[in-house]
Amino acid sequence: MIKNIFKLFSLISIFTFYTSSAQNKLSIPQAFANSYLNEGNKEYTKAITDLMQVYDSKSYEINVRLGWLYYYMASYEESQKYYTLAIQLKPSSIESRLGYVLPASALAFWDKVLEQYLEILKIDDKNSTVNYFVGLIYFNKNDFSSAEKYFEKVYSLYPFNYDTVIILALTEEKLKKSKEAKEYFNKALIFYPNDETALEGLKNLE
Repeated sequence: MIKNIFKLFSLISIFTFYTSSAQNKLSIPQAFANSYLNEGNKEYTKAITDLMQVYDSKSYEINVRLGWLYYYMASYEESQKYYTLAIQLKPSSIESRLGYVLPASALAFWDKVLEQYLEILKIDDKNSTVNYFVGLIYFNKNDFSSAEKYFEKVYSLYPFNYDTVIILALTEEKLKKSKEAKEYFNKALIFYPNDETALEGLKNLE
């Protein structure tokens, strides 16, 4: 009798465990669905709470999602924390690194922003957006030689692009490369014939 009761108890325990596990697995998609709904209603705290109910530190998706929500709420340090966890879980993920850049930029942590951008370029060296922003960071640091390298890479990929052409023109001007600067300023005028930056740049080169 005792053995039968023990067996019955064991079966109930096993059934309960697997049922509970199944419910937990099903609750994750539901938690995301609830989170999206609350975000759409601008209930950001609730959107976070939805995910925290099923939080798993080893879940890349949950950490990325929390990183975004905390960023949107201007809780930049919390956002960085979750994006960092996501990066650790999937080091080759570009989206998590770009996500990390959002709060880091908001906090003006430009060295950390540059660090993530350079890591991304190790994964995807032809990422035009990242190359462009790395170039801008170096340009703002007055490191025009480094900036030129990244802008030229973008130009090789997208030569018919105003933003790339005009920043290259300005970079070459800073580097005292008058011939190259003039060429790019003239290319900028193809996009906008009355572009003030290009016209002023050409005037300065006279």
